[in-house]
Amino acid sequence: MPGMPRPTFTRSLLAPRQWPAWLGVAAIWLIAHLPQTALMWVGRRLGALILRIPSERRRIAETNIAMCFPDLEVAERAALVDANLRDIGLMLVEFALGWMGSDRRMADIPTRIDGLQHLEAARAQGKGVLLVGGHFSHLELCARLVSQRIRIAGMYRRMDSAVFEWVVLRARLHYAAAMFDKDDIRGTVKYLRAGGTLWYAPDQDMRSKDSVFVPFFGVPAATITATHHLARMSGAVVIPFFHRRLPDGQGYALRLGAPLESFPGTEVLDDTARVNACIEQMVREAPEQYLWVHKRFKTRPVDAPAPY
Repeated sequence: MPGMPRPTFTRSLLAPRQWPAWLGVAAIWLIAHLPQTALMWVGRRLGALILRIPSERRRIAETNIAMCFPDLEVAERAALVDANLRDIGLMLVEFALGWMGSDRRMADIPTRIDGLQHLEAARAQGKGVLLVGGHFSHLELCARLVSQRIRIAGMYRRMDSAVFEWVVLRARLHYAAAMFDKDDIRGTVKYLRAGGTLWYAPDQDMRSKDSVFVPFFGVPAATITATHHLARMSGAVVIPFFHRRLPDGQGYALRLGAPLESFPGTEVLDDTARVNACIEQMVREAPEQYLWVHKRFKTRPVDAPAPY
């Protein structure tokens, strides 16, 4: 099996210092097994609580939204910040559902997937596929939902908690074809060369030496160049992958766009800018569902002021 092996349970996971983490896992399991209406009610209540509690999250979201939407009126930006903070509550319960919801529960969630013909065409040519998307609040759940139709792999960063690493990696390997450590470039390329499909979100400031400054909403943003390099080394097709939560309990809409033409090109800077432009277009369709509480512009060009 490619990627990370299924984690082994060890007695150290039962040590007293791990008990708080197990209580957290139990709470997540309970949330994931609530009826859908109750689960979303809990998410909205959590969002209302997050909205009321002063925190650094609000300041970060306010800064990001002001930088990315300078043409909005002050009241419009404030409304978007509030909507985004409320969305975090839904994000928390959707993560729980994505990790621990049953396969039967996933099958009952209304899901519309458009653009599968682009994936099928790439596979017919024997090519691997990079599904490139962004960090939206429902990314974990939508990865699980799309896996009902297509076999996908993912890249991830190890968790600090040994308990959550064991629980979450097992959960992801239940529905994913494979999970690759973010530093396992060789294994990822091999998987793509064999015709695999990998979901990948390159839109966070990783403070990496393999980053370049390219525009994101017109603001220079440190962006990892891995999309260009993975496509170049594997020959994979790059397909934009967008997902959003529909209103009034209608479920989720997932969309695979047309493959990026002539990708990769000869210039890593141009390719990375193209990827950012795709993700920016996705964000504009559902801005309140994007992860604005991440310090997207933490790394700055020389002499540029620190926004946070």
